[in-house]
Amino acid sequence: MKPLRLLVYDETCSGAPLSPGLSDVWLAGSWLYRALGRIDRVRGVSSWGEALGWLSEIEPDRPIGEVQYWGHGKWGQLLADRELLDRRALAPDSIYAGQIAAIRERLSADSLLWFRTCETFGAAAGHDFARAVTDTFGCDAAGHTYIIQYWQSGLHRLRPGATPHWPADEGLLRGSVDAPERARQSTPMAPNTVTCLAGEIPAGY
Repeated sequence: MKPLRLLVYDETCSGAPLSPGLSDVWLAGSWLYRALGRIDRVRGVSSWGEALGWLSEIEPDRPIGEVQYWGHGKWGQLLADRELLDRRALAPDSIYAGQIAAIRERLSADSLLWFRTCETFGAAAGHDFARAVTDTFGCDAAGHTYIIQYWQSGLHRLRPGATPHWPADEGLLRGSVDAPERARQSTPMAPNTVTCLAGEIPAGY
């Protein structure tokens, strides 16, 4: 049975009719990705309970090959509206533990979780989160160390049990790896850069 390719995005960042917000951009991007045959299902969410619940329940008899999340992030964190998903949310005693376990059962070693969010894999917290995600879900995870928009820099993929191979200060503009304050904007010349139109992670990233 062919694994599902799923896209989740934060639906809470909508703008006015003549001034689209990021959620409107992400929704339009999801239509493009579906038209290109890159994803099978899309869901806009306003909380992590909603996101993880959908991922655990959508077509439950099919395995999951890839999940992309489009939303906001900070170092070691993913945001759905103002709700954080970080290392603590992945703990066995987390309120999400049951949903996470159900999702993990549908993933394989070839599956991928790709967080298309700002700076989530940056600084020491980003390294720690990358390890926690791959160990918790038992599959590869990818994320960025820079602020991302059209250009999406600092993209790195990590396998379960591996040590992050990118510098902890990559993408850091101000602060230290233990106390980051501001990330750099993505540029075409920054390390490991793709665009928002990229559907795959280049080899070696």
